[in-house]
Amino acid sequence: MIELRAAVKDIARDVVVETQAPRRRARWLNPWSCSWLSVATLVTAATLMLAIMQSFTTRQRDPIGTGMSYMASGYVPFPEFDTEHTRFATKYSLHLYREMGIDEDYRVKGVPVLFIPGNAGSFKQVRSFAAEAEEYYANHIRPYGGNEAKRALDFFTVDFNEDITAFHGQTLLDQAEYLNDAIAYILSIYHDPERSKRDPSLPDPSSVILVGHSMGGVVARTMLTMPNYQANSVNTIITLAAPHARPPVSFDAQMVSTYKQVNEYWRKAHATEWGSDNPLWHVTLISIAGGGLDTMIPSEYSSVTSLVPDTHGFTVFTSSIPDVWMGMDHLAITWCDELRKAVIRALYDVMDVNRAAQTKPRGMRMRSFKKWLLTGLEDIAEKTLPFEEPKTLLTLEDDSNAIISQGERLVLRSFGQHGKKKAYLLPIPPQGSSEGRKFTLLSDQHLDAPGESGNLEVLFCSVFPLQVGNTATLLSMNMDLSGDGSGSRLACKNAASDTIRLPASTRDAKHPFEKRPPFSYLQYDLEDLVEHQFVAVVDKATSPTAGWVVAEFNAGSESVLRSTFGLRRLLSTSLRLRLPAKRPLMMDLKIPALDSSMLAYRLKISSPACGDGAALFTPLVRQYISDVYESKFFVNLHEADINLHGVAPYMPPALRGRDLRNGLALQIWTDPTCKSALDLDLRLDVVGSFGKLWMRYRTIFATFPLLAVALVLRKQFQVHEESGVFMSFSEGMNQCLRKSVPIVFTLLSGCSLYFAQDGHTEVDQSNHYFNRQPGNATESLIDYTKNDLLMGSPDPFFWFLLPIFGVISLGLCIAINYVALALTYFLTMIYSSLRSIAARSDGRTLATFTVTPIRTRFITTGLLLLLVSTVIPYQFAYIVLCLVQIATCVRALRVTWDTRSDANCNFYNYTHSILVLMLWIFPINVPTLAVWIRNLSVHWLTPFSSHHNILSIMPYILLVETLSTGRMIPRLQTRLRNVTDLLLFVLAFSAAVYGVSYAYLLHHLVNILCMWFVIIHWSTSPLSFSRLFRLLDGASEVEGHPKKRP
Repeated sequence: MIELRAAVKDIARDVVVETQAPRRRARWLNPWSCSWLSVATLVTAATLMLAIMQSFTTRQRDPIGTGMSYMASGYVPFPEFDTEHTRFATKYSLHLYREMGIDEDYRVKGVPVLFIPGNAGSFKQVRSFAAEAEEYYANHIRPYGGNEAKRALDFFTVDFNEDITAFHGQTLLDQAEYLNDAIAYILSIYHDPERSKRDPSLPDPSSVILVGHSMGGVVARTMLTMPNYQANSVNTIITLAAPHARPPVSFDAQMVSTYKQVNEYWRKAHATEWGSDNPLWHVTLISIAGGGLDTMIPSEYSSVTSLVPDTHGFTVFTSSIPDVWMGMDHLAITWCDELRKAVIRALYDVMDVNRAAQTKPRGMRMRSFKKWLLTGLEDIAEKTLPFEEPKTLLTLEDDSNAIISQGERLVLRSFGQHGKKKAYLLPIPPQGSSEGRKFTLLSDQHLDAPGESGNLEVLFCSVFPLQVGNTATLLSMNMDLSGDGSGSRLACKNAASDTIRLPASTRDAKHPFEKRPPFSYLQYDLEDLVEHQFVAVVDKATSPTAGWVVAEFNAGSESVLRSTFGLRRLLSTSLRLRLPAKRPLMMDLKIPALDSSMLAYRLKISSPACGDGAALFTPLVRQYISDVYESKFFVNLHEADINLHGVAPYMPPALRGRDLRNGLALQIWTDPTCKSALDLDLRLDVVGSFGKLWMRYRTIFATFPLLAVALVLRKQFQVHEESGVFMSFSEGMNQCLRKSVPIVFTLLSGCSLYFAQDGHTEVDQSNHYFNRQPGNATESLIDYTKNDLLMGSPDPFFWFLLPIFGVISLGLCIAINYVALALTYFLTMIYSSLRSIAARSDGRTLATFTVTPIRTRFITTGLLLLLVSTVIPYQFAYIVLCLVQIATCVRALRVTWDTRSDANCNFYNYTHSILVLMLWIFPINVPTLAVWIRNLSVHWLTPFSSHHNILSIMPYILLVETLSTGRMIPRLQTRLRNVTDLLLFVLAFSAAVYGVSYAYLLHHLVNILCMWFVIIHWSTSPLSFSRLFRLLDGASEVEGHPKKRP
């Protein structure tokens, strides 16, 4: 009985196996196979992607306030700048801008400035800056007799026919070569009496100022590395939203290598020990970034901290620039009225036409750029007071009681209450009285310079020595407040030149860029005032006038707060601080741990209650970081979005190593007369932070899915070699989601954590090294590529981003697979209908896979390779191959429907998987193809020098051509099948680790994989040389009929 039961169980088990095997086989072959895990992955990916896009478009958005600029444009072409001067004369052209109604003379007369448009930019983008330059000279310099060192700016511009520079390295190099030729021609114009109206007593210009927008800024730096660059012909470069640190996309190998070569040239130049050995010693580089509103490139890419030291350039955000105080998008930065005024005034300030270089020496240029483009609150901001001589003699009444007691604060709520001018003296504390002590003053009035007649003037004074023969005539200004000139006399310096303009923060203020008079702010360290005894705040109003001023000395320990609040702690709670009722005018809160550009925060400030009356002003907050000079001002603050452009993924380290002490800082100005505590609450905005991922990781959505494709292909080939069944891509994805994907993502997350920790270790070591070894000779020890791999984040905190982007990439891969299936099914239905009509008309059955004769295939393949090697880039051939592969899938699906055989199902699944693989390589090739098409549209037929390598496309051609014959890839039963596993593993690893920074490599890796597939196909082919010659002579497989494959 027991044996009978055992036999029955064995029979039942065999029946189950026999019934389950066909079901499993059918599931494997089903192209639309879908598991609950695939559905969950797709839904999760869609949810994450929607959260990122919703946050990117609606959360943490900077306010828009750019003013429109107006002009009457005129352009003077230079047809003489032809092929005798440059080989690109038929493609590009040079123009001189003239503002109609102000200067319509075509002759040059001033200082040459060359505007370089960016990616697909128009040469007419020069008009806003050039118009402002001519208007400013005509209205503010020439009417007042001008200045011996100032002349008008001659703005030249280049028509690149809207070349797509960002995607093609050769185009970037072509533009740089053309611009060097253009500079040589521009400088020659000033030697031609017929074309120049320049003062003959002035030296002819030997250099040109460059202003570059977007990729035009990168082209400007590239010019200095080209063989045709004329030494010292460029000494000043201003760039607008230019991606200096790394290429916007890495789809073109030559673009990546060009960036590497140019950046290495600049770094090595500034790493030389002696300035005489530095070819860029005289060059200043100013990079202006738009901030969060720029959705074309991440503004972190505009940083030049990895390229030039602070002595030769800096990066500043438009929200930092005085009287601009706003972010702006990628195009608005070329026409914003407030920005163009600041840039043009800076250019006139650095001008010196008495020198051949047409500009001041580099050190003076840097001081001018800092003055006009920085807030004045930065550590590198330079004060002019210590270097000036006393020019004002201040005479006071001997019985004056307006001396403020030591340590007390001066507060004036109005002016002119005494009916005459009155001075208030604040004694300057002795040196060493308190560490970090500083003087601060804030007022809603303009601070008068010597000779101006406003309401307020601030002087730093010393006792005027009364000696025989020493009279007041030694000083140019005399301010007598004694009435009879017999009082105490002070020799004073005026502080107006050090005034820091701050946006006015009043009860009705909403944005810092609103058109209202700014606040005036002074800030000096005690060391800057060592030669003075008093600060004189002079009320110059003679009748009651509205206004206020607050001045005080305070200790650094009172005004600077350093928080040890960590990022991980901020995830669970908010940072809450209470500023005491008795606090300085300005307090500086530093939070070094918050330095990432991928996180956003919300700041809340309680409204201070003023018991004695109305507040002088409402809270004013400046958010800033010092790695790059980004400041944002918030007026009348209650709540604010806080986001910054600090530490970002894939960014190279700073030229001298990263300062680990830097991070988010908040400067807070509050009315000190409101004797009430102030509560601050800073918390992480999780939803708002999602949007920050899009700008920093856009490329990852084009490369990371190849990791999933490679894993699925690997699973498909493993099953095929073991069972003979080539499962569908959908079923391969289902099985990978259960096993290989979790393992791979876990390993990659560990690698991401390791790379980030390793980067932190290297930074620490480099900082210690530089502390021991001063000088520039050690710069080469910094690894500028250490953040290029995987997620590119130098912070281990963000290890979790890899699983997030992994899930999104899997979802995208699943979605693209089903889209490709739907497309092929739709095309197959159309194809079947057409075939059915043709079959009924011919009276024959067309259910076989018709194959083109070998001779035709050889001719077609040879012709395509010939075109690639001579005329078309291989990217165009790749697009053609994608279309051919779609056609192959359609034909294979048609045959599968007709025959219902497993063999044909295997072939269709194989061709479909190859199509999915090719579709993910498609985005890498499209940009270069767009550049080629753009060149055709402007009749530029010169072939690309870098995209005619037939080896870069031949394996694709051979594989697609082989699949078009309907031949299934044979199974490998030997150890050679490990080669397939290895190649797919290398592809998966490279897509994850190198995909973002070196995306172009993926095309070549898949190219190698295709070559391996072709070798496998040919390994079982009976083709011989004698048979090949017979086929080429016209023989066919079947006499009188084309070859057909079931």
